[in-house]
Amino acid sequence: MWPHNYTPLADSLALSSLVAALPIFVLLVMIGILRKPAWMAALSGLSGALIVALFVYQMPAGTVASAVTYGACFGLFPIGWIVYWAIVLYRITVETGNFEIIKDSIGGLTEDRRLQAMLIAFALGAFIEGAAGFGTPVAVAAAMLTGLGFSPFYAAAICLLANTAPVAFGSIGIPVVTLAGITGLPMNELSAWVGRICAPVSVFVPAYLVMVMGGFRALKGVIPAAALCGVAFAGT
Repeated sequence: MWPHNYTPLADSLALSSLVAALPIFVLLVMIGILRKPAWMAALSGLSGALIVALFVYQMPAGTVASAVTYGACFGLFPIGWIVYWAIVLYRITVETGNFEIIKDSIGGLTEDRRLQAMLIAFALGAFIEGAAGFGTPVAVAAAMLTGLGFSPFYAAAICLLANTAPVAFGSIGIPVVTLAGITGLPMNELSAWVGRICAPVSVFVPAYLVMVMGGFRALKGVIPAAALCGVAFAGT
């Protein structure tokens, strides 16, 4: 078995960590700055990871190949499988007109943009995150908010912010399952501690979301709703 050396560069954890993060930087630069397609960015990030693994961490080629194969399989099943069917379900609701019904039903509850953001970006987004995850709740909730009059960029930003707390249990708990598989720690204990960490954060996310939208003045009028929304999520 190959022993993993966590400090291959001058016995420095900071320097080694910085080099290990290079594939992530490559991915972000390709997507965010160079505006390259996702598949090109992914292949560039993979190439960077291969170089770092082989020449910096001295990982054997066979182990590298096994890790790449395992990662690709895990990306397809269950991640790709869950996302695929989430998109299929979304397209079905759009083609049948039910998406507009859902959007109008939720939007018809109130014309207050602050409450719409909490209902759709936070509450509905959290539900979709638990069922699908991997960006699906942001795409669906942002589309709903855009249909209600929010600008697309603004709607996406709000949904990303609202999705901070629910993401820990996204895709039927895939992040926790993955963490348990990698660390070998008991899944039940990990789930419990993730819940304890996320619950206090969840209480404040709706209020913070409204403050980002319009400052403390905007929050003053919906404090009870924001508190109820946060406590309801944290308690469940």
